Order: sequence, then C-alpha cells, then structure tokens
Amino acid sequence: MDREATTIEIDLLLEAIFRKYGYDFRDYARASLKRRLRHRMSQEKIQSYSEMQHNLLYNTAFFDRLLESLSVSVTEMFRDPNVYRILRESVIPILNKRPLLKVWHAGCCTGEEVYSMAILLHEADLLNRTQIYATDFNQKSLNSAKKSCFHKSKIRNFSENYQHSGGTNSLLDYVTMQGDYAYIADSLKTQILFTDHNLATDWAFGEMDLIFCRNVLIYFNKTLQSRVVKLFQESLAPAGFICLGHKETLEFLDSEDKFKEIESNSRIYKVKQYQVNQ
Repeated sequence: MDREATTIEIDLLLEAIFRKYGYDFRDYARASLKRRLRHRMSQEKIQSYSEMQHNLLYNTAFFDRLLESLSVSVTEMFRDPNVYRILRESVIPILNKRPLLKVWHAGCCTGEEVYSMAILLHEADLLNRTQIYATDFNQKSLNSAKKSCFHKSKIRNFSENYQHSGGTNSLLDYVTMQGDYAYIADSLKTQILFTDHNLATDWAFGEMDLIFCRNVLIYFNKTLQSRVVKLFQESLAPAGFICLGHKETLEFLDSEDKFKEIESNSRIYKVKQYQVNQ
C-alpha cells in the first residue's frame, strides 16, 4: 500500500468530517485514529478511506456510526482508585476551604467517573456547594450518562474500586436496583449538568476549581494536547487543579511551567502561584 497516498486519503477524510459536520479529528493521534477507522471500514465492508469519505458526505446515518467508532467509550466507576484516594487526601481538604466549587469533567463519556466524583464530594460534605459540569462531544454518550445506570454485572468491580479509593460506605448505598440495572441515587444528580463540548474546537468553560480529564489527551497529538491544556489553563480558577490519566502528562507541553504535580506520578496538577514583584 502506498503510505503517502494513504496519508493523503486520511487527511482528506478528516477535512471532510470537519467541513461537513464540524467535528475536528485532524490533530488526533494517527495510530489510534487509523485503528478506529479500519475497524469501521471492516464493519461497513468499505475498501478505502476515499470510499468512506464519499459515504460520510452523503449519508448522515453512516457518519453517526463512524462517530461512534471515533469516540472513546472506555470508563468505569472509581477507575484507578489511587487517584481518588489522592483526591480525598490531598485535594479535597484544600477545596473544602472554598465557599463554592466548580468541577468540570471534560470528555465524560457515559458518566461513571462523574458519579464517582459526586460520591466523593458527598462523603466530604461538599456536594451541596459544588456545581459539576460534565461534557462530551458525543451526544449518545451524554444521553447514556444522563440515564445514570449500569448493568448489575459491573457492581462487584465498581464496589472494589470504591473501597480501594478510600470509600467510607458501601457503593450499594448510592444505587437503586431495578431488574438487571443499578440506578444512581437522585440525590447525587442534582448538582450535575451534562452538556455538549468539543475539546478540539470549543474554548474556555468558566472558572473551575478542578478539571477532571482522564485518558483523553492520549488520543491527541502534541499540537492538540497543547491547545487543550491551554484551554484548561484559561478555564481554571486561581490555584485550581487538573487531573489527568496515568499515561498522560503535562511534560513537554506549552503550558507545562504553569502547573506543579502535587504528588509524584499522581497526574494531578495544581496551578502555580507566582509572586508579583513590588
């Protein structure tokens, strides 16, 4: 296969997506993107990226299926429990000193980690004075998150994550069982606003005390990573925090010097405070 020709085909495909639908995947990491595109090609029995481009330009239903393939949909409650332990021990005590809090879950997927954060804030007696904004570009994922339920087969894993994160109760205290599904308690949902936001094209999202964006930047190239971190910087309140995934880092990005990791390899960063010379 002609590698240069393939690169051109993919470039044109991504440009077509952006110009036709407004979704910008042009600065997504190519290796991961190509895997997802090839998967959709296999599912649709498409032979080339050019054929895929033709289909998405003239068939919105096809594009909806392609968008699902390009969306990251891997998540679970209290994923990487140690992150939540550090939040409980090192971040929550600082946030507790602030009268009102804003938390942004960027790339919230189907909402499991959003509800994990709501539980953590509830146990710290902070939820009633916190506004949680949960955003994603995928409307299907947002709709799923709003339903606030998960299959009962996941309860054991989620409960183990919760206990390892330092949870003080039982995860079952926060759900209601109905048939094969567990539904998040309504009391945890009152402070959560789910809304559409695209990290690749949209801009600042208000003054946040904590931005939670885990396992999203790994799908972007360095250009888009730097853009998104700048967006986060502009969206943070003074002394705000960013929480990334364990394979992600602010190292080597344009805004690296604006943040300090609060604990080695925690991937939780705080905005640096600078002294102003008089």
